[in-house]
Amino acid sequence: MNEESGDQPLPLVAHLTELRDRLLRSLLSVLLVFIGLFPFSNEIYSFVSRPLRALLPEGATMIATEVASPFLTPFKLTLVAAIFIAIPYVLYQIWSFIAPGMYRHEKRLAVPLLASSVLLFYAGAAFAYYVVFPLIFGFFTSVGPADIAIMTDINSYLNFVLKLFFAFGIAFEIPIAAVILIWAGITTPEDLVKKRPYIIVGCFVFGMLLTPPDVISQALLAVPMWILFEVGVFFGRYIQRRDSSAADTE
Repeated sequence: MNEESGDQPLPLVAHLTELRDRLLRSLLSVLLVFIGLFPFSNEIYSFVSRPLRALLPEGATMIATEVASPFLTPFKLTLVAAIFIAIPYVLYQIWSFIAPGMYRHEKRLAVPLLASSVLLFYAGAAFAYYVVFPLIFGFFTSVGPADIAIMTDINSYLNFVLKLFFAFGIAFEIPIAAVILIWAGITTPEDLVKKRPYIIVGCFVFGMLLTPPDVISQALLAVPMWILFEVGVFFGRYIQRRDSSAADTE
């Protein structure tokens, strides 16, 4: 433990006990949220599937191709939603465990980064739901042969949208990753700017790997990633200047 933090070192057994307690609290928080959400599992699935159902041709509907899908699919979605909602508390438990070993100036930067990472992940998921889903589902439902009935399996749809939620949530963490790399001294804003062409190509490769094989969804992931990279470089410059000014005054 760092002396500057003002906390006394704890024996290994005490650390392990604290880690166990915080893991149990995290699991309990997810369980409690899940119990509260489970009675509304069908409504949650209806909400998540609305972008596709709103674009289905008249008379078309979603289907379940497996016997247990009508129960297991909303169950799985509700569990994921519980984890999604409980993430701030889980991260708080992680932060409470590691914070005593950090310096005060590290804590001052880590807290905004932690809060921003949660908000950006939620923003990425919201961007996928409200912007990306209507566009790609509108494209998919309009380009098929006229004599093909669209009846999407509910489990296949869930796997598809969870992949996109995760991809956009992670992609929106790019500013945090850039700031951490600059703050840790691993790179500088100038080096990142020099690598901009490679990073742009990497954004499109990342979009190609994590989204369906169509240009629309790949671009909708790659372009925000590029913009968020520029945001990360901007704040990285600010933090670098602030640290330099603080070092000059000492």
